[in-house]
Amino acid sequence: MLKRLLIGLLMLVLLLLASAWLLLGGSQARLDGEDVLPGLVAPVHVEHDLMGIPTVQASNRQDLARATGYLHAQARFFQMDLTRRAAAGELSALVGPAALTRDRASRIHRLRAVAQQVVKGSSPQEQALLSAYADGVNAGLAALSIRPFEYLLLAEAPRPWLPEDSILCVLAMWLMLTDEAAERDGMLHAMQQALPAPLYAFITQPGTAWDAPLQGAEAAPELPVPGPEVYDLRALKKTKFRRDDYLWSASESESAIGSNAWAVAGVHTADGGALVADDMHLNLGVPNTWYRMRLQLQGEQDLDVTGVSLPGVPFIVAGSNRHIAWGLTNSYGDWSDLVQLQAAPRDRSRYLTAEGYRPFDLFAENIVVRGDHDVTFNIRNTIWGPVVGKDAAGRDLAVRWLGAQPGATNLRLAWLEQAQTVEEAIAVVNGAGIPPQNFVVADRSGAIAWTIAGRLPQRLPLPPEAPPVGGHEQGGWDGWLPAADYPQLVNPPAGRLWTANQRLVDGEALQRIGDGGYDLGARALQIRGTLLALPEATPGDMLQIQLDDRAMFLSRWQVLLLRALDGLEQAGQGDAEAHALVRDWGGRAAPGSVGYRMVRQFHDTVSQRAFDALTAAVRKADPSFKRIYLRQFERPLLQIIEADATHLLDPQYASANAFLQAVAAEVIASRASWGERNTSSIRHPLSQALPWLSSLLDMPRRPLPGDVDLPRVQSPGFGASERFAVSPGREEQGYFHMPGGQSGHPLSPFYRAGHEAWERGEPMPFLPGGPVHNLVLSPRASEP
Repeated sequence: MLKRLLIGLLMLVLLLLASAWLLLGGSQARLDGEDVLPGLVAPVHVEHDLMGIPTVQASNRQDLARATGYLHAQARFFQMDLTRRAAAGELSALVGPAALTRDRASRIHRLRAVAQQVVKGSSPQEQALLSAYADGVNAGLAALSIRPFEYLLLAEAPRPWLPEDSILCVLAMWLMLTDEAAERDGMLHAMQQALPAPLYAFITQPGTAWDAPLQGAEAAPELPVPGPEVYDLRALKKTKFRRDDYLWSASESESAIGSNAWAVAGVHTADGGALVADDMHLNLGVPNTWYRMRLQLQGEQDLDVTGVSLPGVPFIVAGSNRHIAWGLTNSYGDWSDLVQLQAAPRDRSRYLTAEGYRPFDLFAENIVVRGDHDVTFNIRNTIWGPVVGKDAAGRDLAVRWLGAQPGATNLRLAWLEQAQTVEEAIAVVNGAGIPPQNFVVADRSGAIAWTIAGRLPQRLPLPPEAPPVGGHEQGGWDGWLPAADYPQLVNPPAGRLWTANQRLVDGEALQRIGDGGYDLGARALQIRGTLLALPEATPGDMLQIQLDDRAMFLSRWQVLLLRALDGLEQAGQGDAEAHALVRDWGGRAAPGSVGYRMVRQFHDTVSQRAFDALTAAVRKADPSFKRIYLRQFERPLLQIIEADATHLLDPQYASANAFLQAVAAEVIASRASWGERNTSSIRHPLSQALPWLSSLLDMPRRPLPGDVDLPRVQSPGFGASERFAVSPGREEQGYFHMPGGQSGHPLSPFYRAGHEAWERGEPMPFLPGGPVHNLVLSPRASEP
């Protein structure tokens, strides 16, 4: 009897598992046969290769958009849903109170209303493109036998796609790539208010020895180290210094940002064709940010464009169209400002503008929270934007963010697929409605060019001494910068262009872009040096630069750490093994190197603790103060150490050497390798809430080479979201790889396809391979 019961229970468990497996499999994308896609003018042919990369062949652009929407929905709908909800501040309705803080931060900009305005202001052709794409998304979702598995786990039904949702996906990239809350201005404002002017200027001085601009001076002269008569930490009374609460991790560095893109003119390549290389660094998750596609038109216009698309948007973001190839890196311009508000006397419901006092615009925003009560909060809006907080003196601060301006976002980037020369490409992107990006392009003739892609505000001039945050009278924006005034560089004498989130220009061009927290420049300098040394570049050379993990920037810090260890030895606290590990560190961000991990941790800890001591008074006035987008601190940090400016260090240390030795003793206590600290963590959103799903949903955890401040940027959850190099017209010779796979479904053979090649840095073809699956999307069902 017991035996029969156990057998019965086993059969029941197997039946339940089989049912669950069938349910899960029912939401896989259709790859073969025929499906009806209403609204098509003519059939669309879709071929998938072994990696799951589709080649889509249509006779007109709207059909191509409709088919793209269908494919995106079948492979990535949950990702698209999270993206639109993140921008609109609507995640809580799907996942509950855990997303409420994030929703409030997004909702303050009222981006769904912005998206609706963008759609309303679009041309009829653009509106038709958005509508066709949305119809394709909804048809692709409806064609699944079972709703996407994530909704089964959440016990929710997916919401239909609207044309405005595609704009929300673009706005989500604005949130990712720009400082929407003007946090950098807030940081600078807090420092400027609490520190003596010479010290504030010293800490925030622009430029370092690693500057590698395309145009202009490489670095401004150093400012002198302020003396103790200006500021002396030893004289501060009752000030709490941060000493033991900084815990270093490989993923914490402020420098873990940005992307690399460069171009080599045809006269400097082996085959005479200009090359573009691009690796956009982003937070890494499952599925990956991008979805690879090849889009082809035959009929009313010819088109053959290959690259990465953003699920939710009906065009290629970066790639090649046989005539031009292009890549992007974040510009880190100044795209947000804080405005200090002056309330009317005895009436805080009004604030001062250049035209006098005016009342706040009030909006009540309701956030639907799954499993809990809805949350309603009020937004006070100004002519610049919403009120986002107060400064240390209690004054209201409003933010003016470029991404929330309806004119800043549009579909113009889609026009790039038809450009045939670098000049045509520049004309398109200077008005493209995307977060402002460095745009690197090459054409079939061998020409190369750089400019800023995006709509730039026309800045009113500010005096050099202007504070980081001012009132209504302090400058601002006045309309849009004319295309003729955009900075650009076409066919530079060196025949190479390089961008890695560094400052690229100076003078008037820099004033037009502004400084939103440029990267240090070490990556760019290393890339530039290698590019200029290549007499005849090939795609293989481009990959080697993208995989370059030489730690040239940290070599100076290796010397400082060895010096500190020598000091410990002289004090009778030496560690011969640690000294040998640092001495023989290898000079690369290699997973097996213990010495590299020590040098990197030494640099980061010294930098953060020195900054914390310098800004102790700022934190006392504003406990929420934190360091953000201040990557140029490297210069004043080294000046303080080299000058032994003990009055600018934590008073517990008698000298700079004592400070360095104390940190050195701390970092050598561990024998962890770099790989142990730099182990990939590329996760699906649901596995973070349901860890038992990790083995099914996440990418394998592996130690990876690379780090910040060198070309192969890599931290556990951040790195190259794609790598490619291609010559327009020679796409067959290009390469491409990305983390994760094409599909968002864990049972799909394409879920992890290509991930190992990305980990190992192995080149895969830029173009899709031969067809393995064939799908026909038809306007109506075929007759039997």
